[in-house]
Amino acid sequence: MNLFAKIFGTKRARDVKKLRPYVDAINRFDEQFKSLSDDELRAKTPEFKERLKNGETLDDIMCEAFAVVKNACRRMCGNEYEVCGHTLKWEMVPFDVQLMGGIVLHQGKIAEMQTGEGKTLVATLPLYLNALTGNNVHLVTVNDYLALRDSQWVGQVFKWLGLTVGCIQNTMNPMQRREQYACD
Repeated sequence: MNLFAKIFGTKRARDVKKLRPYVDAINRFDEQFKSLSDDELRAKTPEFKERLKNGETLDDIMCEAFAVVKNACRRMCGNEYEVCGHTLKWEMVPFDVQLMGGIVLHQGKIAEMQTGEGKTLVATLPLYLNALTGNNVHLVTVNDYLALRDSQWVGQVFKWLGLTVGCIQNTMNPMQRREQYACD
């Protein structure tokens, strides 16, 4: 390790240090939200939309919104969902490193993750946050199967929180595509 890195730390360590206060705030909100009923947690979605209309920014509500997603994921654990013709049990709750990935994506940066590290779950965080604006949010993936799978799988989080989920497939006609693009 060179002298500069010894004194100032690595770029990664500095980046993580900057993200840590956000993660800590998300986890504090998550603890608070555990006492809410399912309906009270779901009511956070229209509350956030109203707060944004009244002048708050996405950055202002990010930690709370991410905590709502984390809490919804926890409440969904053990439930089974039909995904691409298979029944899958939901067992995912974002870890701190996934919260950091969501923050980085919200900041317009790139988060590199290996296969199996939860990129799909990471994406739920900024997708939910940005859907609260009322502007439709789109996630682009490499093929129709992944688009369909993820709309049916992690789309359950958004539906649980009161948002609509669409999925564009290559075989859709223009009217079908418009319907899908109209979803949150």
